[in-house]
Amino acid sequence: MTRIIACWALAALLVTAGASHLTWGRRGYRIVVPDWATRLFHTDEDTIVVASGVVELMLGGALVALPAERRRVGRAVAAFFVAVFPGNVHQWRTRRPAPMLRTDRARFVRLLLQPLLVVWALWGTSGTVGRGR
Repeated sequence: MTRIIACWALAALLVTAGASHLTWGRRGYRIVVPDWATRLFHTDEDTIVVASGVVELMLGGALVALPAERRRVGRAVAAFFVAVFPGNVHQWRTRRPAPMLRTDRARFVRLLLQPLLVVWALWGTSGTVGRGR
């Protein structure tokens, strides 16, 4: 039961984060996209913010809508959290503010929380979740 609650909470976090990337936080997130990311993906900051928001919405929705695939989706969520980590490091190093990350301390704590998000994604979607037990 604890893992199911963790899974649903993770889905809620992803959907909320995705919605913020597409609406109220969109402008704030654009300023923290690393310059190297726009060069790597041959696009602009806004496209990266929107794409990451869409991915968060899809992953959060998949955790809820595809119970038989939760373990696989959980691995995708963990991989997503690993993939965005360099951007979080860049934000901390450049001291750029973003929604809810306006201080150096908040940005540093965010870095420390990233591995916990990876563990949460893997643990919360493992075990009996999605197997109908």
